[in-house]
Amino acid sequence: MAGSSLLALIDDIATILDDVSLMTKTATKKTAGVLGDDLALNAQQVTGVKPARELPVVWAVAKGSFVNKAILVPAALAISFFVPWLVTPLLMLGGAFLCFEGFEKLAHKFLHRKEDQEHKSELKEALKNPDVDFKALEERKIKGAIRTDFILSAEIIAITLGTVTGESIGMQFLVLAIVAIMITVSVYGLVAGIVKLDDGGLYLSRKDNELSQKVGRGILWLAPYMMKTLSILGTIAMFLVGGGILTHGLPPVYDAIHHFAEGFGGLGSAVVPTLVNGLFGVLAGALLVAIVTPVQKLWAERSA
Repeated sequence: MAGSSLLALIDDIATILDDVSLMTKTATKKTAGVLGDDLALNAQQVTGVKPARELPVVWAVAKGSFVNKAILVPAALAISFFVPWLVTPLLMLGGAFLCFEGFEKLAHKFLHRKEDQEHKSELKEALKNPDVDFKALEERKIKGAIRTDFILSAEIIAITLGTVTGESIGMQFLVLAIVAIMITVSVYGLVAGIVKLDDGGLYLSRKDNELSQKVGRGILWLAPYMMKTLSILGTIAMFLVGGGILTHGLPPVYDAIHHFAEGFGGLGSAVVPTLVNGLFGVLAGALLVAIVTPVQKLWAERSA
């Protein structure tokens, strides 16, 4: 009797773990857009930092990210438990923000050209100044990166919460906690690897071995293109994920897309909805940028 009870318990635990694994996998897929953007943004945050300080800065931001998620996960569970009707609006808000951020990135060089040039000039002048306080500069970078991480983490948690709505609070907590830990470790582990990639390439290029030198030069050539590729893929994924969230939250649009896709049959019926979701995300992002940007400029002028 005791043996059968133990086997039943083990079977229940295995079933729960299997469900958690499945939901975690689904949530991770849906947060792909934010992850790509999170990775690219955080890798860029350490630019201008002394090479010896790159890993300590990444570690400081990673600790801040864990704190962010320690705040966001209980907040998400509280929303799910006390005001579950708020999950869908928050999810829609997260999807809209993804589309806005994606299109804002595309239009950034046109909308913020003057501000970017001023920022670059200020940074160059600061680095030329022997009296510049690099510790204060580093602390500002860390604080800015943690603030950015909070926004991106909030999007990730909101999207993850949307995939486990209807599950028990215990199951929601497990999935949210696992996704939060996995994402933080993977993102900042990759960021640490990326920021030190050029150092590794430089080290290999100075070795006596000809093969090592070729590999090192290849890494040095590849590193900047890797950052650009990550940024591009992250932006595309933002439109796909954000547009998908918005269309799912609008049943008439969702039904129309899938009815349209059925006419293609086979592989087309699976690919077309994804492409249409991405296009919907681009259009939604363009509309939001057109509305929000003038408001932001007016606010900045009044606050000046």
